Amino acid sequence: MEQAEDNAMKQIKFSVPGQPFGKQRPKFSRAGQYVKTYTPDETVSYENLVKLMYQQAAKGKMFSDGAMLDVRIIAYYEIPKSTSKKKRKSMLEHRIRPTKKPDWDNIGKIICDSLNLVAYHDDSAVVDAQVRKFYSENPRVDVSIRVIGPDQI
Repeated sequence: MEQAEDNAMKQIKFSVPGQPFGKQRPKFSRAGQYVKTYTPDETVSYENLVKLMYQQAAKGKMFSDGAMLDVRIIAYYEIPKSTSKKKRKSMLEHRIRPTKKPDWDNIGKIICDSLNLVAYHDDSAVVDAQVRKFYSENPRVDVSIRVIGPDQI
């Protein structure tokens, strides 16, 4: 039993390249009297990218069932091309931060939903989370997931 505990993953960090993307609302289509609900293609593609980046970093490992997880997400947005040098400097120093879409909660939702059955059994295991937004010349989303115990909250 102790050996299984030693093999359980405690923490992982990985990055998802590209502009941050938020979870989109489901779409609906009508076929006669039936309504079909589906996930937009862009959302499915981004979720698959998140899974791939996690799997490359984790090498097939998952967090154990019952683990309490802390998720930290930092979304780095691309600096607009038309930005002045002075404003660009402030953006890179994190004195000006993105107030544009996607919203922080939609970024967190797409990352955590993507990792269901890949990193953990269900994202209900996430008991603490933080999503932060910054500008960068290298747009991406950095994700850190770690196991926490009752004494570490």
